[in-house]
Amino acid sequence: MLLLAVGLRGTLPNNTRPPGRTGRALHAVQDPALARRIGAGLAVAVLVLLVTRWPVAAVGLGALVILWPVLFGGGQHERLQMDRLEALVVWTESLRDTVGAHASLEQAIPVTARHAPPLIRPALVRLVGQLHARVPIDKALLSLAAYLDDASADLVLAALILSAQRRGDGLGQVLTGLAVAAREELDVRRKVSAGRAGLRRGVQVVVVITLSFAGFLAVFGGTYVEPYATPAGQLALGVVLGIFAVGFGWMRQLSGIPAVPTFLTPAAGGPDPADLMVLAGLTGSAGAGHDRPGAQRSRRAR
Repeated sequence: MLLLAVGLRGTLPNNTRPPGRTGRALHAVQDPALARRIGAGLAVAVLVLLVTRWPVAAVGLGALVILWPVLFGGGQHERLQMDRLEALVVWTESLRDTVGAHASLEQAIPVTARHAPPLIRPALVRLVGQLHARVPIDKALLSLAAYLDDASADLVLAALILSAQRRGDGLGQVLTGLAVAAREELDVRRKVSAGRAGLRRGVQVVVVITLSFAGFLAVFGGTYVEPYATPAGQLALGVVLGIFAVGFGWMRQLSGIPAVPTFLTPAAGGPDPADLMVLAGLTGSAGAGHDRPGAQRSRRAR
């Protein structure tokens, strides 16, 4: 009944709202690369079934082709995160220079968004649109944090939220310190990612050798692999493939970098005040909160 009522009434899409888990899942399903992997996985499954007559092996190898980037990838996602962080650092430095020219944060964001790096420019354009639509700047920055989904980006955006809420001085110095720290973190991430790349290649070599040996036995094994044609043999083969799947998943976990959890959560209604206090102390902007709005207005009048 609820779905019927919503369907008859209709809904208005909110383009300023970041996509949720369902939206991200639908976007992933519509990815052309996933469609190609599914097609390749089905082709491999049919080929294996025709050659070996083993349905368990056909399903396992087809799933392996489809899930190959999940099990043995990860480098592309890491590079995307690093590229986003680098683009954010470039935008932060541009924002610092614009704010240093005695421009307010609301004035500096639209100016710098036009010349921002292409990787984050759509998110900044959406941020500017939210500001033009009278969305509070702290909520708009939270939406940008949800899009970037990076702990280092949260640090920069939390400093901007503090400046927007407290209207204190020293934002340029804070942005300079954050940009320097983010660039140092980028260097560390690149070194770690280069080391992980060698481990990923080793994992892929192990998988290819294992599959090649198993395929050789399946085709030329003769009487050695005949028991796998029985139902009990298929059950045993399922157990063996399950053990290999656990091993591949373990190697994938070893070759990956654990993600640092973000602390700016729009679903919780904004950042935790305790986190903002800690960030204010770390960035040296704690004194900004002592300026009362009346004093700030009187200073501007003078």
